[in-house]
Amino acid sequence: MKAVRYHSYGDSGVLVCEDAGRPVAGAGQVVVKVAGAAFNPLDVAIRAGFVQQVFPVAFPHIPNYDVAGVITEVGEGVSGWGAGDTVVAFLPPTAPGAAAEYVAVAVETLAAAPRSVGLADAAALPSVGLTAWQSLFEHAGLKAGQSVLVNGAGGAVGGYAVQLARRAGAIVTATASARSTGRLRSYGADRIIDYTATPLPQAVAGQQFDVVLNLVRTSAEETARLAGLAASGGAFVSTTFPDLDDAGRGVRVVSVFARSDAGQLAELVARADAGDLKIDVAQRRPLTDLAAIHDEAVTGRLAGRTVLIP
Repeated sequence: MKAVRYHSYGDSGVLVCEDAGRPVAGAGQVVVKVAGAAFNPLDVAIRAGFVQQVFPVAFPHIPNYDVAGVITEVGEGVSGWGAGDTVVAFLPPTAPGAAAEYVAVAVETLAAAPRSVGLADAAALPSVGLTAWQSLFEHAGLKAGQSVLVNGAGGAVGGYAVQLARRAGAIVTATASARSTGRLRSYGADRIIDYTATPLPQAVAGQQFDVVLNLVRTSAEETARLAGLAASGGAFVSTTFPDLDDAGRGVRVVSVFARSDAGQLAELVARADAGDLKIDVAQRRPLTDLAAIHDEAVTGRLAGRTVLIP
């Protein structure tokens, strides 16, 4: 099969499209013919070797841990799934990934693919949807009637967070640039702050929120200011591992890294099929564009959630 992989850490030049052995389903696994594999910024950090102490990979490594496709082979001990089933999964970031024609997937990570979007586009859901879900409901304990600030709502996680929070009955304030305003308004955001026009501290002066969800890399000073927007007894939840242990006033500080959860993923799929969750894809590109996509992401030129097609 064809796969994009790298044989050492380095810049985007280490990514090569080459022949690789087609995976075989081991015990508790299925083999999936890849319809789409979503790009995530973490793929860049892993490839560059910046996070090798946390996410060590064996070389040669195939990246991309969000996948949608069709089961072609079922391993020993697998029940409830068969050849021809369409599925989505959030793979372990250090495992052989989905930037290939086929990938082996542990059955406990699988959920049936949504029917409401094209199969390739379904790859845009798993890891980012789960990050939003777990941040809001597991870690922040968001409830109906509460207020939430989503800082960085224009990104993939932020878009899902706005939708999930609104469906939960929360009052949602979102920060994003002007290019994301229309999309976030369609998701039901109660207020959208264009941070490029008005600094956030000025825009929300005197206001506090039950939950502050931070999806943007921030300095120590910015982090402290954001945490200060959480109401006493509220929650400050961040996916960017802020250097903050205690915000005082009984505010819970949580750093989040999402885990694969097939049950939660199935719930997200059900919401998408019910029309309650929109799966947004900015562009679809051939797998051979992966090195260019890494470069575009690093320089801030990537258009948005990108799905690669083998």
